[in-house]
Amino acid sequence: MAVWLVVVGLPGVGKSSVGAAVAARLDVPFADSDDLVQEMTGRPVGDIIASDGEASFRELEATAILDTLLDFDGVLALGGGAVTTASVREELANVAVPVVLLTATPTELVDRIGNTQHRPLLAGDTASRLEELAERRDPFYREVATLTVDTSQLGVEAVAEEVVRRLRQVQE
Repeated sequence: MAVWLVVVGLPGVGKSSVGAAVAARLDVPFADSDDLVQEMTGRPVGDIIASDGEASFRELEATAILDTLLDFDGVLALGGGAVTTASVREELANVAVPVVLLTATPTELVDRIGNTQHRPLLAGDTASRLEELAERRDPFYREVATLTVDTSQLGVEAVAEEVVRRLRQVQE
């Protein structure tokens, strides 16, 4: 039986890396909502945000996520701001899919992100921008999360193992 799981969290927390590692451990497919948007539009996410604005990107992102939630059987990593869209939160609740919130300390996130050229929403003072995003998004993350795993000071494989262990506990 394939396990269906959604991974959420701030930029730099490891959603894509951990999601892919969890999918490999569970032997199910992996998808990333940013990749789905790029496949759908033929344009990189950064370009969409820079030229069309964040609101336009969020609409495209929601469409890609909602379509994927209908027929995807695997692990799906959502972009950091996907949960700010009400329809995404509502659909996550409707499909009752386990949602893992990955967290990390602000210092850890800044260290991981480094160069923000490919992350237009973090341009400028990355630490301040992350703090703003965390404050705005945390209630949404908490609303949708089934379980939370702190990734600070942990490698991808250790986090993936913890996610799988905790997921199995939730399913029992």
